[in-house]
Amino acid sequence: MTEISALSATELSAKIRSGTVSSVEVVTAYLQRIDALNGAINAIVSRVDTDLVLAEAQACDADLVAGRWRGFLHGMPLAVKDLSEVAGIRCTYGSPLFADFIPDFDDIHVERMRAAGAIFIGKTNTPEWGFGSHSYNPVFGTTRNPYDLTKSAGGSSGGAAAGLAARLLPLADGSDMMGSLRNPAAFNNVVGFRPSFGRVPSGPGPDLYQHQLSTAGPMGRSVRDVAALLAIQSGYDARDPWSLPLEPMELGEQPSWRGRRIGWLGDYGGYLPFEAGVLDLDRSALKVFEDLGMAVDEVLPDFDMDRLWWAWTTLRSWLTVGSMQAIYEDPARRALLKPEILWEIRHGLRVTAADIHEASKIRSAWYKTCLSLFETYDFLILPSAQVFPFDADMPWPREVDGRKMDTYHRWMEVVIGPSMAGLPVAAMPAGFAGNGTSGLPNGIQIVGPPRGDRETLRLALAYEEATDWLKRSAR
Repeated sequence: MTEISALSATELSAKIRSGTVSSVEVVTAYLQRIDALNGAINAIVSRVDTDLVLAEAQACDADLVAGRWRGFLHGMPLAVKDLSEVAGIRCTYGSPLFADFIPDFDDIHVERMRAAGAIFIGKTNTPEWGFGSHSYNPVFGTTRNPYDLTKSAGGSSGGAAAGLAARLLPLADGSDMMGSLRNPAAFNNVVGFRPSFGRVPSGPGPDLYQHQLSTAGPMGRSVRDVAALLAIQSGYDARDPWSLPLEPMELGEQPSWRGRRIGWLGDYGGYLPFEAGVLDLDRSALKVFEDLGMAVDEVLPDFDMDRLWWAWTTLRSWLTVGSMQAIYEDPARRALLKPEILWEIRHGLRVTAADIHEASKIRSAWYKTCLSLFETYDFLILPSAQVFPFDADMPWPREVDGRKMDTYHRWMEVVIGPSMAGLPVAAMPAGFAGNGTSGLPNGIQIVGPPRGDRETLRLALAYEEATDWLKRSAR
């Protein structure tokens, strides 16, 4: 690994700004590493022509000579998840229907990254339309886990997470509806952060009000890197009526965590199945919080989790119909949709107005249950995934611990609670399978109270500093 690609984004930003390294040197180092490793991993897709990228790097260097610093990402090479638009770069959504689509605009969070100095070198691979937590599609193929190339990198931000794990990128953006920033972080031993709903503005898009389950957010190799990117992505934008005002995200000095309380939700009292070894690995991570002086209690929410699952699938499939029905009704285009998307649409077409109202009431009751938990506990902890990274040639796990999965996404049910409540979540490594020091990675979710993004990141930083998982590079 070159010295440049081994640096954290925070270190790299400081070195570029001070002139210790040039943007041209940084971009060249990363492009060389991508050329060497990406062929096997398939994390970076739709590469921008090298001459164009180097020309942007030269412009960034010229700006610094002239005393113009664009921001934290000045001269830094990034690749955007292929579900988000970047002006001038192909955006396929992993679908052959859009294999040649080149947008002429940036998504809001991409626009902000560009303004902060990012140089976009391409996109990161994702499942078709983001459906499923395994990043494969008919346009670019499968993204493979840098820790074991026979295994899945997760999804839908699988290309982003794998790119970080293999040190092909210093930072990455992603998005999360059903764990898409959390599952890949767990599978690739990196950090993913799902912000509070509204923290990162969404759009532009045709629907400004109903899409309340997903959010864009940052991924990185350290908590400080993630916090720095979140500060760039977040803040009010009039184009998104749900967006929150800008708040400070500097993590500062660590507070004392002694006496603070954590509720461990685990498998919800046996409700969720887990692959052997996952819960043991995650429970071992709880000792880190106890060593920080925190009290950790096992807690079982007073809630019918099966009803929450029904509400989740009802709202998700209904939203899918809203965005994809026109494609579905065209037989030629429908034939190019994968079975999991067809399942969502067909399920959503049966949803009634009464179903939506009932699902919203269940979601509201779940939010109130979470509020009651936060009256006792400062943070909640959950596993990030119910399985270890699985065979990359398998679309999704059909069975977990002897229990048949009745949908393509049931094996990721552990992530829906924070999504339904719109809570901030830091996905952190918990170690590796086997003896905890080798094998495949997995992780935990640190769930904060409503809009408690900064405090959640501060606890994640304390956890990072007490462990060494993030120092273990995949390549």
